[in-house]
Amino acid sequence: MTAREAYEWLQSHSKESAYLGAFGALANWDQATYTPRKGHPHRARMQGTLAKLLHQRATDPRIGEMLAVVEGSELVADPSSVEAVNVREWRRSFEQQIKIPERLAVELAQATAEGQAVWEEARPKNDWEGFKPILKRIFALTREVADALGYEKERYDALLDQYEPGATAAQLEPVFKRLREATVDLLRRLEQAPRKPDASILHRHFPRTAQEAFAKEVIARLGFDLEAGRLDPVAHPFMMGIGPGDVRLTTRYFEDYFNPAFFGTIHEMGHGLYGQGLLAEHYGTPMGSEISLGIHESQSRTWENLVGRSLGFWRCFWPLAQQHFEALRDVRLEDFHFAINQVQPSLIRVEADEVTYNLHIMIRFELELALLRGELSLDDAPEAWDQKYREYLGISSPTLADGVMQDVHWSAGLIGYFPTYSLGNLYAAQFFQQAEKELGALEPQFGRGDFAPFLEWTRRKIHHQGSRYWPRELLKNVTGEDLNPEYLIRYLHGKFRSLYGV
Repeated sequence: MTAREAYEWLQSHSKESAYLGAFGALANWDQATYTPRKGHPHRARMQGTLAKLLHQRATDPRIGEMLAVVEGSELVADPSSVEAVNVREWRRSFEQQIKIPERLAVELAQATAEGQAVWEEARPKNDWEGFKPILKRIFALTREVADALGYEKERYDALLDQYEPGATAAQLEPVFKRLREATVDLLRRLEQAPRKPDASILHRHFPRTAQEAFAKEVIARLGFDLEAGRLDPVAHPFMMGIGPGDVRLTTRYFEDYFNPAFFGTIHEMGHGLYGQGLLAEHYGTPMGSEISLGIHESQSRTWENLVGRSLGFWRCFWPLAQQHFEALRDVRLEDFHFAINQVQPSLIRVEADEVTYNLHIMIRFELELALLRGELSLDDAPEAWDQKYREYLGISSPTLADGVMQDVHWSAGLIGYFPTYSLGNLYAAQFFQQAEKELGALEPQFGRGDFAPFLEWTRRKIHHQGSRYWPRELLKNVTGEDLNPEYLIRYLHGKFRSLYGV
């Protein structure tokens, strides 16, 4: 067999697995949106069966045989070529998958499908005791996964590496420490600020139908193709990429608060733009896949915050907002802009402001490390959670629903995922600075409604690259520099000290 024939077999096998995985993605989306309550047990068994099939395909010995034929051949001589990138990532995936027993893959898929359904019912009731048994099982299975994958220093690294290739806890801790110190310094300055926003204007009446119509008009103007996607309500917002031409966004509505639905939608749209920006001809292969969740998050946080909370953005969309919402017709644009950028410690991560958001992530990162290291048990997690919120943000939750149970991630088995949110913020600031070097000041362009140059830049520099580069390598390739927290720190200090007059 020639190297080309072996490569074509690997490519066909990879694409077939991707199509099967798309059925799983569709089932996940349906579970979160429209599955009847009594249908969740059946959905869990469906997902378990699919996980078994996908695991069998991912560990097929023929993959190793075909890779051996291709590796070292002229076909992959250029490490940045499409073929070399695909072969590199197929090898990485194969080596990881063969370490995880089929029994473990199936059990984890079933447990997380069940866990998400239990979480949805238990959270509104503050029923930690009812949720805890399945959560303990998920953590136990996740520890098994980490041990099966292997690690040099600690379990957490094996899990983190699945979401952010090459990242380790030891790499993150000094970066997060610098960001935490700068965040606390900025918070102290803003607490003493002479100016404060009037956030009450965000808590007027915003009809759900108007929110949905406004959001759809905005995301279409920003470049999201609604003929290749849709927007639906859920308990916890997410984006689900089913495949080319089918990228689904979700959000949640509150008629007495403007921010959650709108900025949640813009956030998920950022993910969706990444999904729609992947090259369709490479679908089902690494070159048609996002390289990491941190890079993915950089796209959502960019559109939500650096674009969506800028004054230029609202100069463009303010007339449309006042047209949709009677509650905003007596509000000055500058007052609205200050209000949506209010900095105030709060309980809910997905509704946190730009300044305090990373503290929410650090709390989860530190708790996950403690849980994986055996320094903390899930029995004590609620109190540990509240203790860190009191220490970092000066607040604590009166309910478990807004405390340790607020996120879907643990019930979905996404342990080691949370650091990618702060990495996304760090990447976003660094990418954005480079875009301005190349395109000129972006906010005036946004004010004119000209979002296409920036979207095209991100498509060319990031989306179209697929998995060609690992995250830190991609960052260096785009910006010429390794990860540097000072870009985000300067952005936050510059924006918010100006708004608050300090």
